[in-house]
Amino acid sequence: MDNLKYIRQTLERAGSFTAVPGKGGVLMGVVALLAARVAASRPSAGGWLAVWTVAAVVAMAIGVAGAALKSRRFQVPLFSGPGRKFIAGFTPAILAGAVLTAVFYRAGISGFLPGVWLLLYGAAVLAGGSASVRVVPMMGACFMLLGTVALLLPGWNDVLLPVGFGGLHLIFGTVIAVKYGG
Repeated sequence: MDNLKYIRQTLERAGSFTAVPGKGGVLMGVVALLAARVAASRPSAGGWLAVWTVAAVVAMAIGVAGAALKSRRFQVPLFSGPGRKFIAGFTPAILAGAVLTAVFYRAGISGFLPGVWLLLYGAAVLAGGSASVRVVPMMGACFMLLGTVALLLPGWNDVLLPVGFGGLHLIFGTVIAVKYGG
């Protein structure tokens, strides 16, 4: 029995995290596009940041709920070996983004936040996606590329932020939904 348990755990750790929610990614993209529209009408940096913060929380909830539903549908534990690897890779960059958001906003340099967000979200997806299907790390690399562009061209933030969080989620969410079952 111990040998069977060891074999099962080894196979579980070697598998890939397939619960990345494609449909949830599409919904996350829609949330980002709506946030971009609402945030553009906010006259202050604080109002703009509040809109994007709410959007991030809503999108994160959609992502977690979507992953839970997809893992349940495929009868794969969400916190299996690959799921834990995904979370372990994803979390540090997201926490770094939260800390830098507070620091940059407090310092009055919120113009760099879109680039930082896109870059660190991409790093999170790329790191977490190393335990997932191939398209997930590709998505992370695209976010990182867009984040780099946003940091180098901060005047384009109002375009690059919705293109990244809206457009890339719509594109990759659709690919994941079609190719990897939702």
